Order: sequence, then C-alpha cells, then structure tokens
Amino acid sequence: MRARSGFTGRAAVLGLVVCTLVLSVAYPAKQYLSQRGAIARLAQEKAAAEQRVAVLADQAGRLRDPAYVRAEARRRLQYVMPGDTVYVVITPGGGSGSVAPRPQRTPSAAPKAHQPWYEQLWGTVQAADGAP
Repeated sequence: MRARSGFTGRAAVLGLVVCTLVLSVAYPAKQYLSQRGAIARLAQEKAAAEQRVAVLADQAGRLRDPAYVRAEARRRLQYVMPGDTVYVVITPGGGSGSVAPRPQRTPSAAPKAHQPWYEQLWGTVQAADGAP
C-alpha cells in the first residue's frame, strides 16, 4: 500500500494556477494604481492652472478699464495729467517721497587724473555697474 502524502499532483497544479493568476493580475493592478496617482496629480495641476487663468482674466479685465490704467500710470510711473500741479515732498533724510534716492558715488569709484582716458572710461563703467 502506498502512503499518501499531503502534496499531490492536483495540489501542485492548483498552486501553479493560483500563482499564474496572481502574476497575471499584479502588473495590471500596478499600472492601474500608478495611473490613478497620475490622474490625481493632473487634476491638481488642472485646478491650479484654472485658478491662474481666473486671476489673469481678472487682471485683463482691469487692464481694459481706462480709469484703472490711468491710476496705475500715476501710481507706478508718477505720470500726471495736463494741468495737474505736481508736488515733490523731500524728507529730512534727503530722499523724496516716492522716488528712490540716487546712489552716492564713492571716492574709490572716481576716475584718477593720471590714468589714460580709456582706463578712466573703464573705471566709470565699472563704477556704474557696481563692480569693484
């Protein structure tokens, strides 16, 4: 009489079929999950782009208004309308109210008299650029 073992041919075939099914489902499941992540990321990017479009459309609408453009020109560029009286307020520190103070020239940036003209010119270019 033969002794029956726990591992039969049928069990081996069943195990092989189960492994094949798991392996055949694993790759599509991985692809599905990665595509779901990509879709979620793209949805966030789309929402951010739509928000940016809304902001830019609002800004374009404001720029179509001549009164807004006039006000921005006055504020940013200090433009005035013909007939307006312009006042420049000078603060005790030496700067004016809305105009940036001019940079002071340092003595080391001044051209030296004993240098040739081209070295003096190059020195002024470097001083204007802020280079040492």
